[in-house]
Amino acid sequence: METSLLILKPDAVQRGLMGRIVSRLEDKGLQIVGVKLMQISPELAATHYKDHAGKGFYNGLVGFMTSSPVLVLAVRGIGAITICRNMMGATFGSKAVAGTIRGDFGVSNSFNLIHGSDSPEAAARELGLFFKAGEVLDFPRASDRWVYDSSSGKSE
Repeated sequence: METSLLILKPDAVQRGLMGRIVSRLEDKGLQIVGVKLMQISPELAATHYKDHAGKGFYNGLVGFMTSSPVLVLAVRGIGAITICRNMMGATFGSKAVAGTIRGDFGVSNSFNLIHGSDSPEAAARELGLFFKAGEVLDFPRASDRWVYDSSSGKSE
């Protein structure tokens, strides 16, 4: 099992898309193991986006991410990082295909609704920024036997 950080950005929160996006994740079979509605501070945004510091879009990105509340999620499943990124779609809504979150809900090349970890290493770092110890839960779901085929003795 893999855990990814997702952030429903200010545009998703302001547009009332939180429930629809979370439903898509759950419909896919992913498990929500941590969630919080929060206002990101400029300091947290700067830390989270430190790899983009100095780039032309950095100040606008930090300003956008701190402009309104966000919904932060810890999402778990086999291959969760890749699955979430595929569900998100291309970075820009204008280029994202229908059926993806950005393709169905986005048109902007600036406001792109959702952030998702891009690797296990990034997920570990990002989860540590947004969740304290004990805030990402580990609990069994009875439905996992219907999400993952474990007839071979290993979940697939």
